[in-house]
Amino acid sequence: MCPAYLYYQINTISLFIRPPDIMKLAIDNTSPIPVFQQIIDQLHFSINTGELAPAEKLPSIRNLARDNGLAANTVAKALRQLEFRGVIEAKNRSGFTVAIASDRSPNSRYQARGVSSDKSEVHNVVDRLDAGSIPGAFCKITEDYLGGDPEKCNIIHADGSGTKSIIAYLKYKETGDASVFHGIAQDSIVMNLDDLLCVGINGRILISNTINRNALNCPGEVVSALIEGSESFMAQLRDLGINIYSGGGETADVGDLTGTVVVDSCAVAIMKKDDVVRNEITSNLAIVGLSSTGQASYESNANSGIGSNGLTSARHDMLSHYYAENYPESFDPNVSKELVYCGPYKLEDALPNSALSVGEAILSPTRTYAPVIQTALKEIGSDIKGIIHCSGGAQTKCIKFGRNVHFVKDNLFPTPPLFDAIQKASGTRWEEMYKVYNMGHRMELYVPEDQVDNLISIAESYGIDAKRIGHTESSDINRLTLTNNDGNTYSY
Repeated sequence: MCPAYLYYQINTISLFIRPPDIMKLAIDNTSPIPVFQQIIDQLHFSINTGELAPAEKLPSIRNLARDNGLAANTVAKALRQLEFRGVIEAKNRSGFTVAIASDRSPNSRYQARGVSSDKSEVHNVVDRLDAGSIPGAFCKITEDYLGGDPEKCNIIHADGSGTKSIIAYLKYKETGDASVFHGIAQDSIVMNLDDLLCVGINGRILISNTINRNALNCPGEVVSALIEGSESFMAQLRDLGINIYSGGGETADVGDLTGTVVVDSCAVAIMKKDDVVRNEITSNLAIVGLSSTGQASYESNANSGIGSNGLTSARHDMLSHYYAENYPESFDPNVSKELVYCGPYKLEDALPNSALSVGEAILSPTRTYAPVIQTALKEIGSDIKGIIHCSGGAQTKCIKFGRNVHFVKDNLFPTPPLFDAIQKASGTRWEEMYKVYNMGHRMELYVPEDQVDNLISIAESYGIDAKRIGHTESSDINRLTLTNNDGNTYSY
């Protein structure tokens, strides 16, 4: 007997008996719901209800398109979204199959919002490209194409504030205060600067900023605040001995691409090859973590520790549906409604167990560790075997560096109140939390045991807590064992 499949159109659920390899969908071309979203909703519904069984093979993109009178690229877009949600799997050239529940990605909640915590699909491509002149370094290192000096190298790096700028947009719309974007300018710069620190950058850095905005929603005062914030922050860094300078930038009005504003930066530097921290991480090293919370001596306010990663989930899991109702331009309409602004808080609400409000905590500017790292490089030098910025991939970022290393993190900082609140509001598994958020330290250095106290003293001289959070052991493959303060252990 042919299997029966449920499908729906608007609010109607119908039963359709289909022959093998044919799947009829109820596409309503008069509906305001985009066709590709109708495909997503119907297939996801059938998977959730068991009408499409685990490991069952779906019809090919070509057959689905042909049998339903659809464009193949529309079907492909829908299936890619379902794959990103972790409910179907690509099987090379054999097409897609329904994912087995136990094999579904632990990042499914994060991925369902169109975000990848580990960017595995990007690394699958990038890892096949030229690794640069010093493979294994935290950033790609190239020959000195700018100056032609065989003893030097170039580093060019691009990053940004991510979707944190959307939270600033919400705050701006609620209060009319454009100065909230000063912190976003800092976020974009730090996400570049602190990655460069991981290769031991010790010279001049040139920064260029790009602002992509919807001009109707983000007028000139927003652009002015971002530029002012960038210039002010770089001046502060220069006062601290960090040689960073503005190389100008670009403001683009791209209302078709964003309903709010996107802030990115690009950094360029030249340094001696001999000075590069190569991340030659081996066994028998101590891991020293630098706290992401508290108030550094060069910061004007206490930091929640959030940084600029995981903000898509933090925004939706913490903030209430009020923001979806009032600011529909601030989220992707393709994301399932139950994942859009589904939290219990408004920006002005108090954050539990913290002196900060929810808005202050989520918008807390990304801390730079530049003064600490610069001092450590001068005083400890070649004993620093590796530096890792726990950004994308968070506590699991380390697995990408070194060779045959077992990273053991068994003495972590207490979970900061913001991350605890995110976990409680979302119900996200702790195992996933450590892959998305830094959870208490955003920078870690790999040094011999006899340098641990020196490194901690350097950090504390800038008002930043530091501690030995773990060590490295030998292993057949790179892997991580993480034990949190509740004694729960997770393996990656």
